Amino acid sequence: MTISTQTLAGRKTAQTPVNVKTWTVAAVAELYELPFNDLLHRAQVAHREHFASGEIELATLLSIKSGGCPEDCAYCPQAARYHTGVKAEKLLPLKEVVAAATAAKQNGATRFCMGAAWREPKARDIEKVQAMVSAVKALGLETCATLGMLSGEQARELKQSGLDYYNHNLDTAPEFYSKIITTRVYQERLDTLGHVRQAGIKVCCGGIVGMGESRLQRAGLIAQLANLDPYPESVPINHLVKVPGTPLHGAEPLDPLEFVRTIAIARITMPRARVRLSAGRRELGEAVQALCFLAGANSIFYGDKLLTTGNPEAAADRALLKKLGLTTRVEGAGASCGECSMPQFRSAPSPSAPTA
Repeated sequence: MTISTQTLAGRKTAQTPVNVKTWTVAAVAELYELPFNDLLHRAQVAHREHFASGEIELATLLSIKSGGCPEDCAYCPQAARYHTGVKAEKLLPLKEVVAAATAAKQNGATRFCMGAAWREPKARDIEKVQAMVSAVKALGLETCATLGMLSGEQARELKQSGLDYYNHNLDTAPEFYSKIITTRVYQERLDTLGHVRQAGIKVCCGGIVGMGESRLQRAGLIAQLANLDPYPESVPINHLVKVPGTPLHGAEPLDPLEFVRTIAIARITMPRARVRLSAGRRELGEAVQALCFLAGANSIFYGDKLLTTGNPEAAADRALLKKLGLTTRVEGAGASCGECSMPQFRSAPSPSAPTA
């Protein structure tokens, strides 16, 4: 099995991860075969080299336009062709987005992501999202958006409005991709990431595990991500949420320790990236989440909902972080000791604090 030779046109900055090696699928697969304790130890060494060991970034995700998507992603409840109970809605008003971002900041989030169920945004959509990005940026939050495929011009327009990160996941390995999505091809995802890099926006890019892929295909996903040049600044690893009405509802469950292994391998292969626990945390439980933090996860989506699927309640998240003795990243602090300055930290908020 060979890794795709598709590459991204991009530019490196002082804050951008720099690839130090090329990861073959075989090399990543070898990491999966390591004894569990040895793998976690190696991930911890890589983590502590670039980040403070107990610091977690809190990010909040808001669906600014839900449902009605024309794509056929087999995992997604927002696809119009599936009967999941998610209704197509219009773009949220600016004031509602600002109110949500304000609440997220008050509850400790330092990054605010806005997601829209589009295949690709239209010109009028970009103008409205630009206003949202500028308003959220003015609150002192890092801004992120996930809007589907982008042209180079659209990426530049979003950059001009103050967008810090753009999320566009690869989802899975190239060899498994057509089993999950047929309405767009892998190269289109890579093209969007290239436009984002060329515009000077940081990349948030990961995938979903537990969709029926093999371990070798999971290794293929990680190799694809790690070999992007440069690799993403943020890497969300999603655990499949099996939503009734989607083709993947009823899929064979993934061994939780296999998910932890994937987190550890993402940390080893992309040591300077923020590795984020994203969808599916509710199903993992506290013990597995704790192992994920030990394996190098240092970012979570924080709040009561991720787009249209449930997320551990904010109060429960705060309680877990406090129980584990983890701290949260302070807004405006440096992202890691591998960047321009050491980060500042604060204790996880009290469980009695207000929720987002």
